[in-house]
Amino acid sequence: MAEKKSGIDQALIRDLANILKDTDLTEIEVEQEDLRIRVSRAGTTQYIQAPIAPPAYAAAPIAAAPVAAAAAPAAATRNPANTVSAPMVGTAYMAPAPGSRAFIELGATVKEGQTLLIIEAMKTMNQIPSPKSGKVTEILVEDGSPVEYGQPLVVIE
Repeated sequence: MAEKKSGIDQALIRDLANILKDTDLTEIEVEQEDLRIRVSRAGTTQYIQAPIAPPAYAAAPIAAAPVAAAAAPAAATRNPANTVSAPMVGTAYMAPAPGSRAFIELGATVKEGQTLLIIEAMKTMNQIPSPKSGKVTEILVEDGSPVEYGQPLVVIE
C-alpha cells in the first residue's frame, strides 16, 4: 500500500495557477482522491485535505455575478429544454477569430449541429453545436467571458 502524501503538491498548484493565467479564468478547482485544491485569482487560495462529501460540496453557495442576479427573473421563466449549457469550463468566444462575424445573432435561425460559439479550454478551441433547430431568443454570454460547467449559454426556441 502506498503512503499518503502529507504535504501539498506545490507543482500542481503552480500548474493550476498557470492555467488560470493562460485561460483568463478567475478560479479553478481540482479533486484527486481525498484532496481538493481550489486556486483563485481573487486573492484567496484554499487548500483542503479531508474526505470529500459530495452533498456538502453540492450545497455550497455559489457567488452570483451582478449580471446573473439581474437575469434571475428571466431564468425562472426559461424552459431548460431550450437552453444550451456549457459542457466545460473555459472562455466563450462568439466568433471563429477576433474581428470575424459572430457564429449566431439574436433572432437568427440555427440548424441542429450548427456551431453556436466556441469554448476555449486548456488552449483547445471546442465548438459548441446546436442540439436542435430553432430561433436564437437569448444569448446569455459575452464574447471573451469565462464560463462555468453547466452555465446557460444560449436559448433556442
